[in-house]
Amino acid sequence: MSQARIDTFISECKLRGLHVTLPRIAIYKMLLKQNGHPSAEDVFQGVRKEHPNLSLATVYKTLEMLAENDLIAKVTPLHDVARYDCNNQFHHHFVCLRCRKIVDIESEDLNRLSVPKELNEKYTITGYQVQFEGLCHSCNI
Repeated sequence: MSQARIDTFISECKLRGLHVTLPRIAIYKMLLKQNGHPSAEDVFQGVRKEHPNLSLATVYKTLEMLAENDLIAKVTPLHDVARYDCNNQFHHHFVCLRCRKIVDIESEDLNRLSVPKELNEKYTITGYQVQFEGLCHSCNI
């Protein structure tokens, strides 16, 4: 876990006018520590060891608030349980259809995809994300 990332998180909270609280820092640290795409329940289980008075509702509200402020990314693959990602840089995902594992994919080729003309004529496109679905190596055995 990088202290620089935590310091950046604290600075970004302040820039957005958000209070920097111990629970918010603890939740962000847990996201960093989990190194993946944990659900709110996963984060809650990890945080409550050090903060037993923190409620699941607080974890949910905090994760939603951090996602709304672009401090973390909310990933909802296959219309399943929302998962959260500290990597809010532009990237794509692979989702395992069996175990629901989510893997970040960083690809310059995918980043250069052009929006189809028909979409630009009908909608105002503000971004995109590619999601691949299939079986991960563990599930494919």
